[in-house]
Amino acid sequence: GTPPQPRGPWAHEPGAVPEGGPWGRERYEAVKKHLGAVGALSKQYWRYLACRVWQEGCEEEEKQREEGESGPMPSWSFPLVGQDYLEILSAWYCNFGKCCETGDCRIINNITGLEADLSQQLHGQHLAKEVVVRALQGFLQSPRPHKALVLSFHGWSGTGKNFVARLVASHLYRDGLRSDCVRVFISLLHFPHHNYMDSYKAQLQRQISETLQRCRQALLIFDEAEKLHSSLLEAIRPFMAQHDSKGQQRSIFLFLSNLGGNTINEVALDFWRAGRAREEIPLELLEQRLRLELQEAAESSYAHSQLLRENLIDAVVPFLPLQYQHVKLCARDAFLARGLPYTEAMLDQVAQTMVFVPKEEKLFSAQGCKSVPQRINYFLP
Repeated sequence: GTPPQPRGPWAHEPGAVPEGGPWGRERYEAVKKHLGAVGALSKQYWRYLACRVWQEGCEEEEKQREEGESGPMPSWSFPLVGQDYLEILSAWYCNFGKCCETGDCRIINNITGLEADLSQQLHGQHLAKEVVVRALQGFLQSPRPHKALVLSFHGWSGTGKNFVARLVASHLYRDGLRSDCVRVFISLLHFPHHNYMDSYKAQLQRQISETLQRCRQALLIFDEAEKLHSSLLEAIRPFMAQHDSKGQQRSIFLFLSNLGGNTINEVALDFWRAGRAREEIPLELLEQRLRLELQEAAESSYAHSQLLRENLIDAVVPFLPLQYQHVKLCARDAFLARGLPYTEAMLDQVAQTMVFVPKEEKLFSAQGCKSVPQRINYFLP
């Protein structure tokens, strides 16, 4: 058959060049012209980047605009290499700068990465991992969700509720908790005085509305949810109850609460006394016990229970109490996070400084893993 036609800007050249011989003059000029075009593109994009990020060199851009130089640079006219190079540089620029007004280009929804990190970094919480991944995956894959996704995290302090919320933010948004599409509210920090609830309510509604208008997908985290005043719950209920009919805007609500921790611990302790592994604890049993406890809570002390009665909470996520082996894994992660060497003996020493309950069995860490990163300082050389 006929030999294939050469590709590239130097494709057509009269005369063959012997193998191993020097390039012809015309081929040399074609390659030189091509590389010059790519270099010119790089310089142009760098000027644009410096102007946008550091506000340097913008005078030249303004001058070109005034002179009417609105057409593309010659180097941008290359159909293959030049355009590919532009896309590569654009992607690189978007890695550390915002490339759209709304922040939507920073949404990544990396559920595979979230599942992997939960498996490696979240210890002793097989139920929480399963529920969170399944709920998020189903919600994000749904073409038109009829309401917001609402997850309610329950368990003792230090069992991983805030840690999972941070992981969710970092795998749904490139900027994690710093994203314009993520808002975190801490009850006692943001709404401390009962006398100002009307002001808090208006402010909260405005902040949520602005976030939903700015982002087609918003993540709203409410920490210390058991202390959330009922009037504030009234303010956010409409945002959870419905979505737009076109399904173009999605919102995810995470409520983090210590309430229900004792119920979860009782179930875990019963399984341990019966000689059964914690991995055998069924989600249905914990969810049923939690819903009963939360619905029976006094309205004045736990306004969050209203969401359960109205079926606005899609999943109750139980966080089991952590045991000795889990505390050791948290200590290992703390050493690795700081790039410090460790031994098994050091991990045991850190775990032994923690308080374990009940008094007889000493089975569960009273603080979970909350103070482990600080305690490793006592065992450094």
